[in-house]
Amino acid sequence: VGRGSGSNPQTWKQMESLVREGHVVELRRRLCSRMTFGTAGLRAEMSAGFACINDLTVIQSTQGMYKYLAKYVPDLKTRGLVVGFDTRAQTSSGCTSERLARLTAAVMLCKDVPVYLFSTYVPTPFVPYAVMKYGAAAGVMITASHNRKEDNGYKVYWHNGAQISSPHDKEILRCIEESSEPWPGSWNEDLVESSRLRRDPLEDVCRSYMEELNTICFHRELNTMSPLKFVHSSFHGVGHNYVQRAFQQFGFPPPIPVPEQKDPDPDFSTVSCPNPEEGESVLELSLRLAEREEARIVVATDPDADRLAVAEQNDNCGWKVFTGNELAALLGWWMLFNWKEAHPDPADTERVYMLATTVSSKILKAFARIEGFHFEETLPGFKWIGNRIHELTKTGKEVIFSFEESIGFLCGNMVLDKDGVSTAAVVAEMAAYLHTKNLSMNQQLINIYEIYGYHISRTSYVICNDPPTIHRIFSRLRNSGGSGVYPESCGDYCITHIRDVTTGYDSSQPDKKCVLPLSRNSQMVTFTFQNGIVATLRTSGTEPKIKYYTEFCAAPGERDISSLEEELRKVTAALVEEFLEPEKNNLLHRSV
Repeated sequence: VGRGSGSNPQTWKQMESLVREGHVVELRRRLCSRMTFGTAGLRAEMSAGFACINDLTVIQSTQGMYKYLAKYVPDLKTRGLVVGFDTRAQTSSGCTSERLARLTAAVMLCKDVPVYLFSTYVPTPFVPYAVMKYGAAAGVMITASHNRKEDNGYKVYWHNGAQISSPHDKEILRCIEESSEPWPGSWNEDLVESSRLRRDPLEDVCRSYMEELNTICFHRELNTMSPLKFVHSSFHGVGHNYVQRAFQQFGFPPPIPVPEQKDPDPDFSTVSCPNPEEGESVLELSLRLAEREEARIVVATDPDADRLAVAEQNDNCGWKVFTGNELAALLGWWMLFNWKEAHPDPADTERVYMLATTVSSKILKAFARIEGFHFEETLPGFKWIGNRIHELTKTGKEVIFSFEESIGFLCGNMVLDKDGVSTAAVVAEMAAYLHTKNLSMNQQLINIYEIYGYHISRTSYVICNDPPTIHRIFSRLRNSGGSGVYPESCGDYCITHIRDVTTGYDSSQPDKKCVLPLSRNSQMVTFTFQNGIVATLRTSGTEPKIKYYTEFCAAPGERDISSLEEELRKVTAALVEEFLEPEKNNLLHRSV
């Protein structure tokens, strides 16, 4: 391992001690593979080695980005690069998101590329917003979102404002491999202060973003008079100041912050895991504060504020924590309701679209069928949604709502990525409006299901830290009835169709080929059962998890929910036991 003049002494020491103590397996793990672009860019633990996030791999990644951009963006030196960062930090490796962002900026500045580097931590959606605002060549956000505290990441946006997808990701990786030796100026963090090519977009972007929130605020007058109180947790991350401002922009007083979680804390010391998607157990402080303050609604942004969890107090004093799919049903209804108010001519609905990832609830499909607008599915990951919004907008279509079930939402199309800040304000306005009709959000959710059909879903995961085991599980599925023969049943339930996005097979299509693009780097198989349940098994693009998703879509008017839920529970249990074999494969069940 060559040591450069500006290199990081802490990661250097880690490597020295691993070599000295002869940890060959660990050295192989860290040095013999490189990070690849998953559903949210490069993501790994902060540590020494090419397979990890550290000063060197961030410099290498940015040098690769420079090479790629210099080749494909002729006006790179006038357009520049946007760089943002979250609040992550780790003492043992000397890695902080801010330092990694400064190194990213230094690589570009030493090549005379202008850099819009935010002077403090920002929500992830501010980076794609700034890319579009300034017409930048690309954007980089240093974040690992809701991952464990040991991780960090490098998220890349293309000049259309959406996350990079194929073929850009593969090409950038190739350029990274060709640029592994740091350039002399790449370690020069001080360029951030001394270079005239560095601009701080913070105030400009913040002002512009908050003003543009008006495009998704429909009842400001009503908001100013609402008696509802809200609690907000920023989960020790970036969200506090920005959610406060977004609420004020919508005419609300700022929400009550959870004091223990409002300021950045890279150890996430009050939560077992920094992911608000885990529900009531990690929302404990928020819910207790809400009860003391008599606030009916809790909103929680994840550490980089691109995702949002919501809970509402029931009349019987318990709490309803909405799943991502339930929130999407409410937000999809709300965005359509306000669109129709502003566009009374039904012909206008012809250009309206809503998007969701393929593992998310099909509730928007039911809306589209009845209301006459368009619904489309994408592969998992908001990068697919962002790029599709960009394509549809170019042809005059309007995408008014998009989501992924892992509490990622986009109301309107202000940015081409999920956005917890704007969604928090939209949820508050929807709740305030429903309150004037004597409805809670949960009551309205039931009303939606009564009209469009109940959509009952279950989503969870198992943890698997051994990649060969994951490969074996999916290989067994693809060859359960002999070579290339998929299972025909699961438990007592008959399977009618199988779609395998990893191999491009779909038994329901006349040519047996998948409509969705191939996704060879990750595993994903979907089963349609005779009883109408749809189930998907897939590997996470950001964590060592196998996720499973099941949903029952009932016809409008069908009301026997308890039997639907029981059927779904049985199919889900059979899916996990028979197809994943947790005991045999040493899989860890979700612990939170």
